[in-house]
Amino acid sequence: MRPIEVVLCLPLVAVLAAQAPETVKVVIRPVERGTHVPGEFLPYQSVDLHARVSSFVREVLADRGSAVRKGQLLVSLDAPELLAQVAEAESKLRTLEAQKAQAEAKLLAAESTYERLKAASATPGVVAGHELLLAQKEADAARALVRAQEGAILAAQASVRVFKEMESFLRVTAPFDGVITERLVHPGALVGPAGKHLLTIEDIGTLRLVAAVPETAVAGLQTGVKVSFAVPAHPGATFSGTVARIPRSLDPKTRTMPVELDVANTRGLLAPGMYAELRWPARRPGNSLLVPPSSIVTTTERSFVIRVRGGKAEWVDVRRIGPDGDLV
Repeated sequence: MRPIEVVLCLPLVAVLAAQAPETVKVVIRPVERGTHVPGEFLPYQSVDLHARVSSFVREVLADRGSAVRKGQLLVSLDAPELLAQVAEAESKLRTLEAQKAQAEAKLLAAESTYERLKAASATPGVVAGHELLLAQKEADAARALVRAQEGAILAAQASVRVFKEMESFLRVTAPFDGVITERLVHPGALVGPAGKHLLTIEDIGTLRLVAAVPETAVAGLQTGVKVSFAVPAHPGATFSGTVARIPRSLDPKTRTMPVELDVANTRGLLAPGMYAELRWPARRPGNSLLVPPSSIVTTTERSFVIRVRGGKAEWVDVRRIGPDGDLV
C-alpha cells in the first residue's frame, strides 16, 4: 500500500499561497491512550486472630506496629480447666495401658495352660475333655479382654490428642510474616471463640492495589502488564504495579471493573488505605492514523487535512482522538 501524504498547513492561507508546500507521511499504528484511574491499597493478607478456647490472657507479646514473623508467639493464654482435662486424659490412658498389661499376662497364662492340657490329652485318659474345653474358653476370654483393652487405649489416645491440640490453642502465633495493626486485649482479659478478636495482622510486604477501571478502558486487559501510579503521600514519586487479578465483571453501580494489581512494598513507603491515581494504558482497537498537529486545519465548520493523491490535493475531514507524543 502506498504511504498516505498530507500537507503541513502553517497556516492554511500560507499553504494555499505556497508553490511547493511541505508534505509528511501519515503514521499508521495502534494508539494507547492513558486515562487516570483511582485506586485503593489493601493488604495482601489480613487476619483477625481469635482465641479458640475459653481462657484468660496471660501475656501479650506484640503490639500495634510490631513486625512479626510466621510462627512467632504473639499471645499466651491460661485455661486451668483445660490443663486439668489434659492431665485426666493422660492418667486414664496410663491406667488402661496397665490394665492391658495385666490382661496380656492373663492371656499368656491361659494359652500356656491350654497348650499343656492339649498336649497331655494326646494320651488317652490323662486329661478329661471337659477340662480342655474350659481351658480353651478361658484363653478365648483372655484374648477378647486384651482386644477390648486395645480398643479402649486407642480411644483414650485420641482423647489425649484432642486435649493436647486444644492445649496448643493457648499459644496464639502469627500465621504469616506481617505487621500488627490492631490490639484489643490486655493480660487478665477473659477471651473465647465467641468474643472479640485479640489482634489483627496484615501482610504489607506486598499490597493489593484495587483500581476502578472504567468500562471504556477494559478492552485488552491482561495480567502481567505494568501500570504506573502516584500517591498523595509521596508527591513527585512514581510507583508501579503489575496487573494480577481481573474479575471480568463490572460493578453495575459505577460501571467500573475492580482490577487488582500486586505492588511490592519492600521499603514500606505505601500502606493499606492509601489512595492512588493510576495512569491506565487504554488501547484503541485497530490502527489509528497519526499526523503532526500542524497538518490539521480547524475551522468553525470542520477539521480536515489536505491529502496528496495522484499529484492532486484533497480535503479530508478528520476527527481528533488525542495526542500521542509529537503526533495527533
